[in-house]
Amino acid sequence: MMIQTPYLLFLGDAPDMLAAKVAIGIRDWRPENAVGQISLPGCGADLGLTEMTLAEGREAGAKTLVIGVANRGGAISPKWKDMLLDALAAGYDLASGLHNLLRNEDDLVEAAKAHGRALHDVRIPSVQYPIANGEKRRGKRCLAVGTDCSVGKMYAAMAMEREMHARGMKATFRPTGQTGILITGGGVPLDAVIADFMAGSIEYLTPDHDADHWDLIEGQGSLFHISYSGVTLALIHGGQPDALILCHEPTRTHMRGLPGYSLPSLEQLRDTALPLARIANPACQVVGIAVNTQHMETGGARDYLAGVSQRMGLPATDPYRFGADMLVDALAAI
Repeated sequence: MMIQTPYLLFLGDAPDMLAAKVAIGIRDWRPENAVGQISLPGCGADLGLTEMTLAEGREAGAKTLVIGVANRGGAISPKWKDMLLDALAAGYDLASGLHNLLRNEDDLVEAAKAHGRALHDVRIPSVQYPIANGEKRRGKRCLAVGTDCSVGKMYAAMAMEREMHARGMKATFRPTGQTGILITGGGVPLDAVIADFMAGSIEYLTPDHDADHWDLIEGQGSLFHISYSGVTLALIHGGQPDALILCHEPTRTHMRGLPGYSLPSLEQLRDTALPLARIANPACQVVGIAVNTQHMETGGARDYLAGVSQRMGLPATDPYRFGADMLVDALAAI
């Protein structure tokens, strides 16, 4: 069943904006589907959308309440339950990308049945994926890899897709996580795929295509993140990228959720990811750098990008803030 739009975005008690990245992604890339936001007391996130009650959201046309929070462990908080139950009673469907599935919550299942509503768990594989075979596929592929989680890998890929379409180039954004799936309506929920089939699921997601077509694969995790490095390696080998985009957020003091681990340098990321990518595709190149500068003022951000570009010998931009032109130029040159 397709998820009905538009959405009312539920922020719950998210401690900060980073925890609300699912809702932020929908707001930024499908604003027509985001009628407003609803949060609980103590919420530290604010999308800048109209704060609504459930009744106001329905009056504005919202059909689905989307859990816009991506918390560590992907759990449905008991603090959210009253709101979720009230939403079902008010006529909303529910959609979630959390590991803790809506369909496994008996009270939500009973309420959905009683009110004739649907529960959508987007983090459930809908296909029996094959084991990766490493066979070369036609077409071209670009993968965003990051120094950490949540540094802008999805935004980089979607910004490049938008610029490529504006130029008349053939390109498809390939979602691999809950936010991308909710934005586009399809993809592979990679971190919910059984480990032996992860790389195969990315081969499935990026099949043979026209020689001049680019698949822009959404990156996940980081090779340097103790918790999530496995999904990154599956993307690198299953995606067989022709091009890598290095992604970074320069204001962080430690890896997300791991205060004892500092972020690697962009040089470390390049020198680790590229040899791994060349196992599956010996012709792979690092072609550009995407930096998330949202916490930097404009002048400082441009100075930082110029310094990174000079140091690395690669085009560097914030593709969402300043445009993806130079990254697309780099892909077009391959």
